Amino acid sequence: MTARSNPRLGIALMIVTSALFALQDGVSRHLADDYSVMTVVMIRYWFFAAFVVALSIARGGGLRRVARTKQPGLQIFRGVLLAAEICVTVLSFVLLGLIETHAIFAVYPLLIAALAGPVLGEYVGWRRGIAIGAGLIGVLVILRPGFRVFSPEALIPLLAAFMFALYGLMTRKVAALDSAETSFFWTGVAGAVAITLVAPFWWTPIEGAADIAFMAALCVTGATGHFLLIKVYEVAEAGVVQPFSYFQLVFVTILAMSLFGERPDLWTVVGAAIILSAGLYTLMREAGLRRARP
Repeated sequence: MTARSNPRLGIALMIVTSALFALQDGVSRHLADDYSVMTVVMIRYWFFAAFVVALSIARGGGLRRVARTKQPGLQIFRGVLLAAEICVTVLSFVLLGLIETHAIFAVYPLLIAALAGPVLGEYVGWRRGIAIGAGLIGVLVILRPGFRVFSPEALIPLLAAFMFALYGLMTRKVAALDSAETSFFWTGVAGAVAITLVAPFWWTPIEGAADIAFMAALCVTGATGHFLLIKVYEVAEAGVVQPFSYFQLVFVTILAMSLFGERPDLWTVVGAAIILSAGLYTLMREAGLRRARP
């Protein structure tokens, strides 16, 4: 079986990866209720960086080859941006809950499409432009400004989605000169260094055997999820498997309702459905255009 020729395996791995990331988010929310967000993210990043370094050493050519980049400034910016986005997202879990955060965060593929023009010069056509507009309407349906007392906290997941979209675009940009394994290395290492410089000012020690176990589970699920994500794109095309990443919202909703007692209101469900439909259309449209190119 040649590389990227097993879509069924890729889809299965993407669904498993989405479940792991949902579990990671649930554990993050649990820990961030009692400990500072910075502490939780920093410990998670230490493990992630160690995993990335170990994986890089095991690759052909070793750590020096994997770490060699033609655009260090951009790679460092990507790593720091992702670490900051994770902090913002975990904070949103605490303030808004898992379901509403993910419902709004799901707009990020549409933001990538919208920002691809000014950032990469890849402007979208009118069909995807309508899909982007529909997704933003979905966000407004969830936030409902003017129909309820607006909470500034509701903008936090939107900020996280914007940051993640920009990270995705920067990842696409560095791919022109650096390999995926080099970008993965800098994602872990630059993020770990950045969060370590900042997080000690908000350090809260993890106490109790149960919370230490939860922290260990967070580290393991994060590293395992990223490893499986690499495997996903090794066995299947991105356009085939990417729509199945939306399963994370399904798994998150199950976790949030069963463990945290969250109950999405009707408008959150409607808004999320609009965002997901627009996002899926955008992903499938992009995949179709990619296949149509000579």
